[in-house]
Amino acid sequence: MPAATATETTALPNLQTLPGDDIRQIMWRFADRYDLAMLVQSSRTVARGPVARLVAAGARNSHEWTVEKASLLPAFDESGITAAFLDARHGGFVEGPKNLALALIAFEFAWVDAGAATCSLAGNLGLAPIHERGTPEQQEHYMQLAVPPKPGEDREQIRAAFALTEPIPFVGVETGMLSGKVRVAEWKEGQEPMLYVDKRGRFITNMGFANVVTAAVDSGDKRIQGSCLVILEENDPGVFDRGVPTKKLVHQLSSTRDPVFQLTIPASRIVGGYTIKHGIIVPRYSHGDVIEAVFRRTRVTVGLMTSAKLLSAVEPVIMYQRRRFRGGEGAPGTPRYEYGLQQKEDVLHRLLDVWATGEASASLGFAAARLFDTLDPLEKQKDELFAAQNLTGRAAVKVLAKAQQDALELLKAERAPGTKRDPQNAGEAKDNPLVEFATLDSLANVLCPACKLWNTGYGANMMREAVSLMGGYGVTEDCPGFLGQKWMDAQLEATYEGPEAVQRLQLSITMTNELFLAQFRQWAQEMRELASVRPGTGACTLATAMNLWLWTLNHAQTSTDADGAKLYHKTRQGVTFPLTDALCWLLAARQFILDVIELEEKGIPALGEGTRGTVAFLTDLCHVQSARAAGEVGRTCAEIVYGYQRHPAWDQASCGACYCAEELQSLEGIIPGIEGSARAYADVAETGKEHPAKAGPCVKSLGLEPFIRLRSKLDSCLTGSRLAKERAAEALTRVMISEALDYPV
Repeated sequence: MPAATATETTALPNLQTLPGDDIRQIMWRFADRYDLAMLVQSSRTVARGPVARLVAAGARNSHEWTVEKASLLPAFDESGITAAFLDARHGGFVEGPKNLALALIAFEFAWVDAGAATCSLAGNLGLAPIHERGTPEQQEHYMQLAVPPKPGEDREQIRAAFALTEPIPFVGVETGMLSGKVRVAEWKEGQEPMLYVDKRGRFITNMGFANVVTAAVDSGDKRIQGSCLVILEENDPGVFDRGVPTKKLVHQLSSTRDPVFQLTIPASRIVGGYTIKHGIIVPRYSHGDVIEAVFRRTRVTVGLMTSAKLLSAVEPVIMYQRRRFRGGEGAPGTPRYEYGLQQKEDVLHRLLDVWATGEASASLGFAAARLFDTLDPLEKQKDELFAAQNLTGRAAVKVLAKAQQDALELLKAERAPGTKRDPQNAGEAKDNPLVEFATLDSLANVLCPACKLWNTGYGANMMREAVSLMGGYGVTEDCPGFLGQKWMDAQLEATYEGPEAVQRLQLSITMTNELFLAQFRQWAQEMRELASVRPGTGACTLATAMNLWLWTLNHAQTSTDADGAKLYHKTRQGVTFPLTDALCWLLAARQFILDVIELEEKGIPALGEGTRGTVAFLTDLCHVQSARAAGEVGRTCAEIVYGYQRHPAWDQASCGACYCAEELQSLEGIIPGIEGSARAYADVAETGKEHPAKAGPCVKSLGLEPFIRLRSKLDSCLTGSRLAKERAAEALTRVMISEALDYPV
């Protein structure tokens, strides 16, 4: 690609460098959090130091948990990563909810190696059931032991693992189907019951060194009710067998084994505690209750691990593209030498697709993490209110239903200020923590599985694209940025904490919540309004796609197929699942736009005029991603709306609706233009032929006129999107990059 002239380079602000920490802190909303900024730096130091050196030295070639891999654990401790999960009262240093903090740690580690990220995060996952649902005594005991010992302190630090490997909420199967069993081993009068736990784990992370395990078990004794999670310790009487290493092709810097536990423990180890009713031990929480509280947060973190891979691939690919022909033909200063493969548009456009996916998925993931940071204290407040009023079961559901209805009314009032409404009641609803909880909870129930589904599922596909852009170099062990390993790792992340089907099934339920849909409609309107002042973002395209998705969802919920069967049904996953995928595209593109606007509004004043080039480039990237999202939504919606109708055949009824060419010719003298109109919108039987040579008469889209108008509008809304892609491609040829990556390759 020829070098730009001075006039061309000054016409628009240029992307000078790849986005750095100053940009990311503003986009992902932690510029005012010094503690998080320092946590990012300490995580990066470990990731691009000890972790990167291990990968470069070939540590991923072993399934075993080696001495070299174990050296990461003290590195985590010394950098503060281990304690980041813990509350201040237990020895942590990050105040308040930790979702964003843990997401940033995972992102930094996955930038280099996701196995190391998993190794770090799995310890948090093992403690999470205790943190979220444990008794105060359990929390105090185990959280304090998880803190790295201080100099001179003589105690063993606990390392935790989480043994589930069973059905989880929303997967569409019975959550009580557990192979692990718990029975009463001994129950002396007036003493605490002793329990016998028989559990075989599979694919359990951290088992090479974990000395505490939270395990899901089901009752194998009529004296124990239902399922629960229990806390197992290495020194408990019985068998604590770590099992054989799992022969993974991925995430080799984490220890994964298939353990066997046959242990006797006190009943006080039931997570959350228990009561005794009529001689039966009743756990306070089922294993499903605990898992739901844990996984709805940790899935977001896993989703961001794939986002980090995509964004980390940008610089190595640019390096490869520019240097591809150096050392061969072409002297320094020539386009072939300076631009290499970047002389060709194809490689630039494909890299932009990878970059845009990384940006959108990171925006979606960090938005979900921030949402949970806001939601967590509200959830605790809700639990305290329910406990104070002794609200459980149907009574609690009824109160939450009332809060949801109040939230809907409040949204309507805010959207239409002229609506008649009692100001006092509106104020009460706005100040009601249950109303705010219901509103945010409806979003969290969608954003969490959406992030996990789209970031890891589609992200893994785009990681393959990044590897392909490196040519044969991409599948070598010494590929810059470890892109081949990252591509393989992404396949595992797509299955962690429930594969795509799990997320789609949950989304198909939660995305139909009226409170979520009310907010989604509001977002569509906001995108339309935003487009009036920032048309280059593609927000108008996105707004139209959002409205098309809403129309299609309503159509699917209220319509039947050609045989009269309901379209939207939990078993009809050919309808529900594609709609969940389409929604994810919209959510990610929307949040990317919002993050770029945040950068424009706050970044330019804080960071200076040099930021305008980054804003301009990311704005074009938003347009590219919005167009791609619109295309996916349009295709999906059209398949659902038309795909379940039966195509007309050349039968007597259908043929009767066709025009005859001779009839049209005779009518042309009476009604000028009818022949052209009929040929454009209907089938015409030519003289001497029974009907046109095709499958059948054209489909008559009766009742689908609104969809046709929206779909046509969506196509025209793509205007300018390819020009934005060309501008962004031009920027790729000019951006300055380092001579080498800042970690070993």
